[in-house]
Amino acid sequence: MFQNIIKNISRFVILTPEEENIYEGLLTLQKYPKKTHLLREGEICQFEGFIKEGCVRTYYLDENGFEVTLLFAVEDWWITDIDSFNNRTPSKIFIEALEDTEIYMLNPETKEELMQKVPKFERAFRLMMQRYVVTLQNRLVNTISQPATDRYLEFIRVYPTIPQRVAQYYIASYLGVSKEFVSTIRKRLAHKEKQK
Repeated sequence: MFQNIIKNISRFVILTPEEENIYEGLLTLQKYPKKTHLLREGEICQFEGFIKEGCVRTYYLDENGFEVTLLFAVEDWWITDIDSFNNRTPSKIFIEALEDTEIYMLNPETKEELMQKVPKFERAFRLMMQRYVVTLQNRLVNTISQPATDRYLEFIRVYPTIPQRVAQYYIASYLGVSKEFVSTIRKRLAHKEKQK
């Protein structure tokens, strides 16, 4: 049952069987139907979650009330509002399940207990945070510096399964383009593939 999350954490630290048992004992498995909000703007985030199955997105509302997608998370990705979770501040974002989703959850208390009982998790969470910051930094640089077509290609590289799983307007809101542009670029790329 916990194979995927143990495999995920083993990229950062190696756990003994006893440490695996402690970890598994502190996780709770939550199930969310499609279109459920795990977090809404103004709430305090009570979880760090590892996606066992499904797809979620993080987004915010701009000054005109339009949804701007910040990131997607699928199987083997972690999801949270880092600021709200760590600093206990009201969230500025929404986290929504785009598919029926199952997530292993840690809350602030169980995460703290985990790090006390298995100190190597301090290293694991630090390395995961560094990886997350690199992802966000690359996204920011790409958004500012790359043409829209290149941003789409980078999106496909980072999220190869997402175009088959979510509506085009979510992808468009992530890229900062219209859904018509996404449709056009997909057709153009499909045409190039056929010509090979």
